[in-house]
Amino acid sequence: MPVSVTAATAAGLCEFIDASPSPFHVCRTVAAELDDHGFTRLSESAPWPSSSAGRYYVVRGGSLVAWADGGPGAPSGFRGGQAAPFRVIGAHTDSPNLRVKQHPDLASAGWQLVGLEPYGGAWLNSWLDRDLGISGRLSVRDGNVVRERLIRIDEPILRVPQLAIHLSEDRSGVKLDPQRHVNAVWGVGVEPRSFLAFVAERSGIDPEAVLGWELMTHDLVPAKLIGRDLDLVSAPRLDNQGTCYAGLRAFLAAIAEPGAAVPVLAMFDHEEVGSQSDRGAQSSLLPTVLERIVLSRGGGRAEYLAALAGSVCASGDMAHATHPNYPDRHEPMHRIEVNGGPVLKVNQNLRYATDATGAGAFALACSQADVPLQRYVHRADLPCGSTIGPFTAARTGMPTVDVGAAQLAMHSAREMMGAADVPAYAAALAAFLTPEIGR
Repeated sequence: MPVSVTAATAAGLCEFIDASPSPFHVCRTVAAELDDHGFTRLSESAPWPSSSAGRYYVVRGGSLVAWADGGPGAPSGFRGGQAAPFRVIGAHTDSPNLRVKQHPDLASAGWQLVGLEPYGGAWLNSWLDRDLGISGRLSVRDGNVVRERLIRIDEPILRVPQLAIHLSEDRSGVKLDPQRHVNAVWGVGVEPRSFLAFVAERSGIDPEAVLGWELMTHDLVPAKLIGRDLDLVSAPRLDNQGTCYAGLRAFLAAIAEPGAAVPVLAMFDHEEVGSQSDRGAQSSLLPTVLERIVLSRGGGRAEYLAALAGSVCASGDMAHATHPNYPDRHEPMHRIEVNGGPVLKVNQNLRYATDATGAGAFALACSQADVPLQRYVHRADLPCGSTIGPFTAARTGMPTVDVGAAQLAMHSAREMMGAADVPAYAAALAAFLTPEIGR
């Protein structure tokens, strides 16, 4: 029978998002739940257990990889000299937003400002006139050691004000300049105050000990269910925390009912800016972890490569629902509905990694989970966004399928998806992780 993922709910997604204002907090939220399910965090710089049996995860900055190997009925070690293959769910932890510059303290026209810079393809107008908090991490000196401190200030300390319509040249709005128009007001006065000192002090840290930072803004309005029938989710960061949450629920369900492959959950930072970093999908993170899993079983390079050859990856990222006010912006024969089930994404120019093999694996998973499947194609006359899928496929050689859940307002400060799509998405991903279940 299909794997049960009854724990996946729209309300649970809202709680997950509210707990995770930055990629680093996503990893902390996921790690806390993994800890509750008996997982052990491993250090990449230390030896790993020599036995394959166990539940483990690693964290590299804003990225996390978790896996479960061994236990009753689970694939472990070798079968006939062959290493068990992997089934991987991929996601990304970052979302477009406004981030704090290295010299953030500004003053203009009697106002004190904080210098902000757009991250990723942020839809800038959606960030105007919102009460913004601050989250991220600081590198802090502790004697001769540098330690990481996660910070979060859920208070309305920043706001990027819109220009009054009366001051617009033709009252049709202004084109935002990302250099000049997205700095945030946080006080009045002609002498700039130290924003970093404020953040450090509010976090109980000596400002003089701060050596580096990755700080970003987040919308302070909680995620919530909306609509006449409360069948919609309004939230920040659905792209791509919707997949992080559904993927986590699917992963935990899959390890409770093991299938033929080793289930892996891989969540990467920096997808919104191209994945080219030490912890992005183009990095060594996933291939290194997968190889070390095989090495811990007693295998070698040949066994690792053989395991990859039998593995499949589902690259999860959110998908465009057909917009009711702009239906002409969508491929006419590929209407995508919210609450219509998971979305299989195909692009002939490989902005998505989906091929027939990957599509077959995910379509079968949807059938086994008894959820409908939608198929998305981007308009040929519009540039198509991309995902971690092509990078993961190229780095590992695994057949990869790009999938998602439908949403509106992608890359806005607040986005919207269907409440029923949350459990359906998780159920499909859980079936994908356990290919023997339901056969």
